[in-house]
This record gives sequence, C-alpha cells and structure tokens, in this order.
Amino acid sequence: MIRFDDVSVTPAGAARPVLHHVSFDVAEGDLCLVLGRTGTGKSTLLAAINGLVPHFTGATLGGVVTVAGRSTRDHPPRRLAALVGYVGQDPLRGFVTDRVEDEIAYGMEQLGISPTAMRQRVEETCDLLGIGDLRHRTLATLSGGQQQRVAIASVLAAQPRVLVLDEPTSALDPTAAGDVLAAITSLVRDVGLTVVLAEHRIERVMQAADQIVWLPGDGTAVTGPGPEVLGRADVRPPLASLARELGWPGVPLDVREARRAVRREHPDLVARTSVAVTTSDGGASTSEAADGGAATSARATGISVAGATGAAGVTVSGLTVRYGATTAVDRVDLDLRPGQVTVVMGRNGAGKSSLLWALAGAAPSSGTLDVAGADPRTLPPHRARRLVTLVPQTAADLIYLPTVAAECGQADRESGATPGATARLLEHLDGEALDPTMDPGDLSEGQRLALVLAIQLVARPAVVLLDEPTRGLDYAAKARLAGHLRALGREGRVVAVATHDVEFAAEVADRAVVLADGQVIADGPAREVLAASPAYAPQLAKVFWPLPWLTLDDVRAGLGAPPTGAPR
Repeated sequence: MIRFDDVSVTPAGAARPVLHHVSFDVAEGDLCLVLGRTGTGKSTLLAAINGLVPHFTGATLGGVVTVAGRSTRDHPPRRLAALVGYVGQDPLRGFVTDRVEDEIAYGMEQLGISPTAMRQRVEETCDLLGIGDLRHRTLATLSGGQQQRVAIASVLAAQPRVLVLDEPTSALDPTAAGDVLAAITSLVRDVGLTVVLAEHRIERVMQAADQIVWLPGDGTAVTGPGPEVLGRADVRPPLASLARELGWPGVPLDVREARRAVRREHPDLVARTSVAVTTSDGGASTSEAADGGAATSARATGISVAGATGAAGVTVSGLTVRYGATTAVDRVDLDLRPGQVTVVMGRNGAGKSSLLWALAGAAPSSGTLDVAGADPRTLPPHRARRLVTLVPQTAADLIYLPTVAAECGQADRESGATPGATARLLEHLDGEALDPTMDPGDLSEGQRLALVLAIQLVARPAVVLLDEPTRGLDYAAKARLAGHLRALGREGRVVAVATHDVEFAAEVADRAVVLADGQVIADGPAREVLAASPAYAPQLAKVFWPLPWLTLDDVRAGLGAPPTGAPR
C-alpha cells in the first residue's frame, strides 16, 4: 500500500537531509508505528505519505513515495485526499469550522459525498470515537483531548484507505487513548484500513503494531517486528527498559507478556508477590491520608520537605469556574504544599486545565484563592508573575519574538533579572546552548518547552503550574523535565502538573489529585493513588502487582541493585 523507495528529504535551508536513502514498505491493512527521538524526522516521514512533502513544506524530496501505486511527487495532497487521511500534531490548526458536527462533515463535503451518506457517517464516527455528546459543541470550548478526538473523527468519516496520525494520543487520558486506539485497531483488523502513526508514548500502541520504523537520527530507518526493533531502539518504553535491565532475550509488547516473563525468568519474585498479596493492608494509614501524602511521598521518593514550612503555599476553598452553563471546576477545596510535586489527573474535560488557570488567577472564578497570603486575581500582571506562573498546553502560545535571544532578553527585562539570566537558565534546562539567532518556531518541542520554562522561571515564582508539558517529548526529554521539576520541589516551590502521562506522573509526583466533573475524587500519595487504579497505574506497577514498584528505579531497588535515575 505504501512504499518508500530510496527516499531522502532535506528541509528548506537545511545543510543535510533528515531522511537519507530510506526504503521500506507498509502492507495494506497493517498498522505501522514510527518512533524516534524528538527531531529525528518522524513528522517529515508522515508528511511525505500524503504529499505535504514536497508540495507544501519547501523540502526537497529525492526518491519515490507511492501510495496505492500513486507517486506523491505527481499527486499533491488535494488529489490524495480521498485516499489518505492525515491528522497532525496540533489538531486546532487543522480545524476549518466552529462546531464539532460541521468539522466532521467538512471533509466529506469537499469530496462530494451525498448528504444522506454524510449524516450516517457522522453518526457512526461519533459513536466509534465516543464523542456523540460533543457533536453540537463549539470546538473552542473543548479540551485538548476532545479536540484531538474530533480531528481523528473528521478524517475517519471520509473513510480513507490510509490513515496517517502524528501523536494521536498525546492529549488523551489513558481511557480515551485506549478507546481511540481500539477503534483504529478494529478498523485495521476488520476493514483493512492501513495506519501509519508516530507516537512518543510508545507503551500505548506498541502491542497493536504490525511493523515498527525506528529513526535513529542519522537519516536512516530501521524497520522490522516490534520486539526486534524495540530491543535496538534508543527510545525505550517501560517494558523495553525492563527487558534490557533484567536481561530478557526479547521485549514483551504488553503487560500480560511481561508478567509471564517475570514468572518464567524470576520465580523468586512470584513467591514475593504471593506474600505481598496476603500481607497487604490495602492502603495508607489515616494519618498519612490526612497529611495529603507529604510524609509518605517523601519517604517513597527521597525528596525532603523539611524546611519548606512557612514557604508560599496555595490554599483554595470553594473554587468554582464556569463557562456559561458549563461548570468546569465545582467548589474545589485544595491545599498545595511547598516542597511537593503534585500531578492533577482525570479524563478529558474533567477540569484540569481550568483548575490550573484558576490557580494562576487567569480564569474567571469564584471562591477563596490564597497564594502566599495574596490572591493573584487581584494583582497586576507583573506582581502575579512573581507569585505564580503557568505553562499552558501549547507552550508556543507564550513565544512571539523572532529569535531565542530576543525572547531571553525580554524575559530578563520583564522579570528584573540580570542580563543573560534567562539564557543561562535555558542552557541548564535544555542541557546544551541553543543558537541564540534561531527562530523559536524552528525549535523541537523539547527545546521550545525549555525556552518557555526559562522565560517563566527566571522571575523565580513561588508556584509553578504546567498543563500537559510532555506532549511531543521523547523519553529522554521527559526524564530531564522530571528532574527539573523535582529540583524545584526540593527548593521549596509548589509544583503542580496536569497530565495524562501516567509514566511521567509515576516518575515525578509526590502527590496525585484526580478530578472528575470538576470535583476532586481522589487525593493522596502518588504511589498509592496511581497504583490503586488500572487506568492510572504505570505499566511496571501492573507487571509487578502487588509489589509497590512503579518505576524502573523501584525495580532496581527491590532487586537490590542501585538506582540509576536522578535522586527523588
């Protein structure tokens, strides 16, 4: 169905190709997973399948890409639209209408599909992706995850033969991600749809992949079955890291395979889990729960909260956020303590983003909000910025100047920092010095997030809020971000992160707060809250249940090996 024959792609103005003499085939009815570190060319490869490369990106294409026998060099995207459906990383940029129902129908209108068929397809696609209750909503009122599902629905409704997805689950909660991937996999198996997708959260989709294409970053591509490629790749989901750590000959593709490998390769652990089942008391003590998780989390992670007493904390009482008739945050009482990293979780539309914007004083809200004795809703922007800062889901929204140097200089002036302070902080956050003359729009997702964090943190706010910061980040970038957030906690800052990434939450969090319908339904030590729910438990917690192991460092410690990660 899809053939790359000696394909090279050189972006406009680049000195060397991002893809170099790449050749592989994707059979009809296969699901192909593309993986690689940030900036290795995944999005470029996907864009070559529907003709965006070379017709719209300005990149130079060498070799031949064919889809169902049609060369993308000779067929621009408009002539491939009925054959190839494409959903990019940022769904909002692709929307052309205002309402969900209209957006799903728009692509079919352009293809000349009859009104009767369109109505039926809209109904079926809404049911398939679980968005029937959203069909009359305006797109601007949806959460990021809901927008992502609508974008996928708008493409699926046109019934293409090939579906190309760039980070399709990046904004979805674990349950919604599972539902969407199950729907796509069903179409692959039952209808013969061919799917090519790039994903940083490899653990969500690797068990469904018929083939994996790994881009090492040198322009080449390594292709093959999942266990084989994952055993070689430098981007490793938890089960691949576990297999390498324990010396297993192959990489298990799901939790069931991993549990069987544990029983087969480590019979001593089977005895330990049996003991854990019979001795587990099923939860935290009353005093630990009442403490909000601080003591338990500190013991579990190694973060000391001593000395944070009296530092700037956040207390809210009866906090409510309404948008017209919709109540996004419903009378929430919450106390965020200095020295803790708190993750805020919940399904799409649960109110996570609205809660963070309200804590920053940037959303219309009622109720009591106290940040170190002040209410940011009543402060002028320059004073509020020193008190609390928020990095939104789309970090690029805070970048507007033409170069990295200009952004850093402006941040120095606005925060009253010494010249060069933001640039030095950026180098620390990113791990290397960025070219100060670069356009921020040309940065990778990880570099752009580091720039926004530097801009926000140079003012040394007491409270740091981040909304879905791991979108578009590879495993290495997420590990660096987790280390930085834990360091902020050790400095006595309040850190709160809204995220759907359960693996990241397990690495970084002391405390977990779960929302549903705008209300807090769970609040306690992250180790206990995450492990207690199948939806939010990381993969290693499921593999080793009921042992209290959430991360690879937990496994190392449990097996008597020294941890290799950053201090926690």
